[in-house]
Amino acid sequence: MKSPSTKRSSAKDRILHAAAELFHKQGFQLTSPDQVIEVSGTGKSQFYHYFKNKEGLVHEVLQFHLQRIESGTARVNFEVGSWSELEEWFHRHIEFQKTFNMTRGCPIATIGNDATLYDELIRQDVALILEVLRQKLLAFFLREKATGGLARDANEEALATFCIAAVHGAMLLGKVTRNSRPAELTISEAVAHIKRYATGSRGVP
Repeated sequence: MKSPSTKRSSAKDRILHAAAELFHKQGFQLTSPDQVIEVSGTGKSQFYHYFKNKEGLVHEVLQFHLQRIESGTARVNFEVGSWSELEEWFHRHIEFQKTFNMTRGCPIATIGNDATLYDELIRQDVALILEVLRQKLLAFFLREKATGGLARDANEEALATFCIAAVHGAMLLGKVTRNSRPAELTISEAVAHIKRYATGSRGVP
């Protein structure tokens, strides 16, 4: 028999997973607590026990995404160790989008795009996660420069930021056109641009 603590944890997890799915599908502004309760198969008392309001729920969903990114269990792995893995990282985003027939974008960016002027805490949460992602890419470029795999005149900070902007821009194009072709073209051009800074062999300036 499950203990009360296990049941409570299971209920919270179901709410978080249901909310994450609904936010990704339709944005958090169009998602009501009642919808989350229905999809998660929980009750109002359970919902409001864990989440005092929708803002608190959005925060927890974003923390859920962050935990998956940091643990390497997210649908897209942000640990990049080689140039080929960087290229794969770009394409994995579009492959992920294809599983939804190009009807959705990045789950984190979807929440960010939905935030209004009055959702400052949510905006800060999204900005923090995007910075974590950028730092993971920055770590790759820094390692490459230190070992001679990246041109000395390359700006690692700019490259990491460009990667984040390019992949989310590509996914937005794919979503609004319902077509993977514009997204794939954007990714191909982004990869070609970045690879111009690769030296071709380690130790060659």
